[in-house]
Amino acid sequence: MIKQIIFLIALIITSINYAQEAHSGEAIKDYGKVYTVSNPDFKTDTTAQFKAVFDVARSFEDPAKPNALIETVARYINMHREAGVPAENIKVALVIHGSAFSDILKNEFYQEKFPEISTNPNAELISQLSDQGVQVILCGQTAAHRNISKAKALPEIKIALSAMTVLVQLQNDGYQLISF
Repeated sequence: MIKQIIFLIALIITSINYAQEAHSGEAIKDYGKVYTVSNPDFKTDTTAQFKAVFDVARSFEDPAKPNALIETVARYINMHREAGVPAENIKVALVIHGSAFSDILKNEFYQEKFPEISTNPNAELISQLSDQGVQVILCGQTAAHRNISKAKALPEIKIALSAMTVLVQLQNDGYQLISF
């Protein structure tokens, strides 16, 4: 009986320690909320280089909300900054292709696709990511297939030969692939 009571107390204490609310990050305040993880068992090497390439090829049902996969890039930056990784040790690229193409369109072209939406909800997020040094790269094959010119894309967007080319090249340069 005493073992069961001790187990229940430990379970309650553990639950209290992990029951917290997500909060805004230091680097990108409007996106990518994070949870503080106090004293994790697997320690973050704050002196390491965190080079990641995010492969985003889809959007979600609600075109009035930012793409959650793109917002994950903000979370990645915010949580590593909160953990003590210096900004210069965080190198991130975001590769857009497939059905995620609309997420990088300027407002007027986004509205053509979604007439009920006046502004692209990803535009400010992409701007803030770019301000943090994130490279946002559109697959040139997707751009050609979807008739997306540089003039239709947000100003932060770079166009590459293909998503495949970017993914291989960045991984050859030491970036780790994060795919959903």
